[in-house]
Amino acid sequence: MLTLNTQLTVTLRSVTLRAITCGLALLLLSACSNTTIKSTSLTPLEHQTIPVAEAELLDVGIIPFDPGLDNIEDDNTTTLPEIRHAESNFLANQLADTVQQSAAWGAVRVIPGKQTVMDVYVSGTILRSDGETLTLAITASDTSGKQWFTKEYTEKTGKYAYERHREIKRDPFQGLFNRIANDLLSYRQKLSAEQAVQLRTLSEMRFAKAFSPEAFADHISEDRKGILTVKRLPASNDPILQRIQRIRERDYLFVDTLQEHYDAFSRRMSKPYQQWRAASYDEVLAIEELRRQARNRTIAGVAAIIAGVVAADGGDGSTRAAGAVAIGSGALLVKSGLGKRAEVQLHVESLIELGQSLEAEIEPRVIELEDRTITLTGNVEAQYDQWKQLLSDIYQAERGSN
Repeated sequence: MLTLNTQLTVTLRSVTLRAITCGLALLLLSACSNTTIKSTSLTPLEHQTIPVAEAELLDVGIIPFDPGLDNIEDDNTTTLPEIRHAESNFLANQLADTVQQSAAWGAVRVIPGKQTVMDVYVSGTILRSDGETLTLAITASDTSGKQWFTKEYTEKTGKYAYERHREIKRDPFQGLFNRIANDLLSYRQKLSAEQAVQLRTLSEMRFAKAFSPEAFADHISEDRKGILTVKRLPASNDPILQRIQRIRERDYLFVDTLQEHYDAFSRRMSKPYQQWRAASYDEVLAIEELRRQARNRTIAGVAAIIAGVVAADGGDGSTRAAGAVAIGSGALLVKSGLGKRAEVQLHVESLIELGQSLEAEIEPRVIELEDRTITLTGNVEAQYDQWKQLLSDIYQAERGSN
C-alpha cells in the first residue's frame, strides 16, 4: 500500500511529466505555425524645384563604402567578404545616380577617395546587407572639412520587392537611397548662395595648392578644428592659376571616365547581384527558421530527457515506462536539432558558392583616356594616385616650357 508521501511524489512526477509534454507540444506547434509578414513603402525622391545658378552648383563625390567587415559578428554566416567588397562600389554608385536625379547638384561622381577635390563628400559603411535588410552609416561633409551630418539608414524588404524589381527595374532598397539624397538636399537648401560659391572657390584653391603649394599656400587658412577657409584670391589672369585650371579640366575628364567605369561595373554586376540578393533573402529566412527550429527542438529534447529522468526514478511502473519514452523522444529531438544545424551549414555553403560566382562577374576593365589607354586593375585609388602624379608631371612640363 502506497504511503501518502509516495502518492504525492508519484502525482507530482506525473504532473511534471504531463506539463513538460504539453509544453513540448505547444513549443513544436508554435515552431510549425510561425508566420512573418513584411511590407515596405517607398520614400519618394525630393527634387530641387527652384533652379540653381551654375556658379552655385556643388559637385558631389561619393566614396566607395567601407565593406564593414571589421564589425561582423563571429556567428554571422550570411556575410561574405567577396560580396561586401563588390557592394561597396555598387551601392555607392546607386547612391550617386539617385543624388544626381534630385537636380540640385553639379556633377555627382563616385571617386576613389578624398584626394579627389570635390565640393561635397559622402562616405559610408555597410552595417548589414543580406538581401532582407540593408543598413548603411552615412557621413556627409564639404570641402572645408565641415561635417554636414552622420546618420544611420536602414530598410527591410520582402520577397515581393524582388518580383517587382523584375517588372519595373527598381532597386529593392531604392527608398533608402532616396532618404539619403533627400537629407543631402535638405542640408544644401540651408546654404546661402554666398556659402555655395565660397565652397566652390575653396575647392579650386585646394586643387591649386596641391599642384603649386609655393604659389597658393597662403590663399587657404586652417583653424584649430581643421576647417579650411579662403584667405585671399589670386588675380583672375594669374598665369599659374590658368595653367592649373587647364590641369583641373583634364582631371575632370579622368574622373568622368572613372564614373563610366563605375557605371559599367554596376551594369555588369546588377543582374547577378540582384539574383544573389533574392537568393540571399531566401537563404537568410531559411537559416533563421532552421536556427529557431534547431534551438526549439534541442531545448525541447533536453526538457523531455529531464522529465524522463524524473519519471524513470519513480516507483510506479507506468510512470517509469513513460519516463523511458520521454528520454527516447528527447534524444530524438536533440538529434533532430543537431540535424537542423547541419542544414544551416548547407545553406551557408550555398551562399559561398553564390558569392564566388558573383566575384567572377567583376573583372577589371580597360578604359580609353584621350590619346592613351589605361587599364584599371586592382585598387582604383592607387590608379588615381598615379594619374595625379601624371598631371603633376604635365603641369611641371608646361610651367617649364613657358
